[in-house]
Amino acid sequence: MSTLTATRPAVRPAPPSAVALSVALWLGAILAGFAEALVRLATETPPTGSELAGRAGTYLVLAVLVVLLRTGRNGIRWTVVVVLGVLGTLSLVVEPVAALLAGASPAEFLVTASGPELAAAGLRGLHLAEVLGALGLLFHPAARAFFGPDPGA
Repeated sequence: MSTLTATRPAVRPAPPSAVALSVALWLGAILAGFAEALVRLATETPPTGSELAGRAGTYLVLAVLVVLLRTGRNGIRWTVVVVLGVLGTLSLVVEPVAALLAGASPAEFLVTASGPELAAAGLRGLHLAEVLGALGLLFHPAARAFFGPDPGA
């Protein structure tokens, strides 16, 4: 007589609060980025419909990647760190840094900018703050323990 034994796959514990907050901040950053794109519709050089569609598709893929952080897979964490944390941060700061290097004045911008330009700048600032906070939380000791060695990779 044979005995069948069902083995349960190893289940990771629920994400610690540092990971849950990181996911929330990443999703907030994604929403701030999309809101910035929508606000730019009211500026002198609005994005085209295809640019908005491309951005929406990109943000959707990034949101799925961020939600996958809850699985505890270390490979997902490092993908988020590189794609959103490094490349995403660079994409947020390149334009303002280039303007500053070209001699633009932040004070003059604040005085001459339109309402939509100020709103877009504020959303970009919020976006950057959320990215930096989310990135830091992925390296909190509880998060490092949660991501630990990746058994599936």
